[in-house]
Order: sequence, then structure tokens, then C-alpha cells
Amino acid sequence: MPTTPATATHSSSNGTAEAIMLELVDESGTTIGTAEKLAAHQAPGQLHRAFSVFLFDEQGRLLLQRRALGKYHSPGVWSNTCCGHPYPGEAPFAAAARRTYEELGVSPSLLAAAGTVRYNHPDPASGLVEQEFNHLFVGMVQERVRPDADEVGETAFVTAEELAGRHATAPFSAWFMTVLDAARPAIRELTGPAAGW
Repeated sequence: MPTTPATATHSSSNGTAEAIMLELVDESGTTIGTAEKLAAHQAPGQLHRAFSVFLFDEQGRLLLQRRALGKYHSPGVWSNTCCGHPYPGEAPFAAAARRTYEELGVSPSLLAAAGTVRYNHPDPASGLVEQEFNHLFVGMVQERVRPDADEVGETAFVTAEELAGRHATAPFSAWFMTVLDAARPAIRELTGPAAGW
């Protein structure tokens, strides 16, 4: 993993896991503090910074991932290409690129900001809550995906029509439609009208 000033403070020299800290924000997205990751997601949830990535292939198909069964939050459900949280002090763009590589083994050939969305989505299965100020990114992927099995159970490239069918029959993350709908203007600009997004 590339080392930046933000990621260096989250790497342990002796291999032990350190607490993952998130940036707490106000309703305008201004940083107001930090909280440990699990604590920030416990009901009623603390508003924190997050990101969501939507990557497409050259045919305009969206790369989905099914979250690994071992994840503590929303395991085994389908979701957008990648999502996560910047470390305190880490730019959302840098976090999105970093995490996409960590989870899927690819670096986007194009990645652009697509706005922000704020939401509150409880997860009934775990009792955790997503209170997030989410930075959206859209882009292209041209490499073969090499998922980390601890993070990703499965991947699929889908057209807009195929997504509609899959969403009707398969479990998806609670936040998926919220972030997809918020990113649609940028997705349409990227993929063109023929792709149907």
C-alpha cells in the first residue's frame, strides 16, 4: 500500500491491528473530531466522512462487489464497486483510490469526483447505523480485477438493465440505491446516454 502522511499513522510496525479512526463531520461536511470505526456505527450512529466509488468498463457496465461473508457490517450483500472511510486527515479522493486497490487489486484509469450525499441508513441485521457524509467518485477500470477474499466475496460487471434485475432478487447494501441515485448525473456523463444509467 502506498504510504502517505495519513496512512503512515495507521500502519503498525509490529503487525498488530490498531484501532481504525474515522473523521466526524457536521452537516456541511466540516471535520469536528474523530471516533473509532465501530463506535461511530453503533446506534444511533455518529455522522462521519465516507466515500463511494462506481467504476465502469469500456462497455459502460458497472463493477459491483459482493461483500465478504466475514465482514462485521453488511456481510454477503452486493454493493457498489468500493466504499469506505478516509483516515483522519486523508483526502477522500486519495482514500477512494487507496481502498479500491486494497479491495480489488486495481487502480482506476480514470477517477473523478461526483458530488456528495448525506444519509442515515440502519442495518437491521447487525443493528449498526450508517450516518454518513459520503463523497462520490465515478471512473473507469481497464485492468483485470484481483479481489482480496477477506474483503470481497464476488464481483460482477452489469449493465443498467442487468442491475435492475439483480437488485430485485439479490440482497444489496442499505446505502446502495442512495449513493447510486446521487451519482447518476456523473455516471451518465461518463458512460453516455446509450448505456442507460
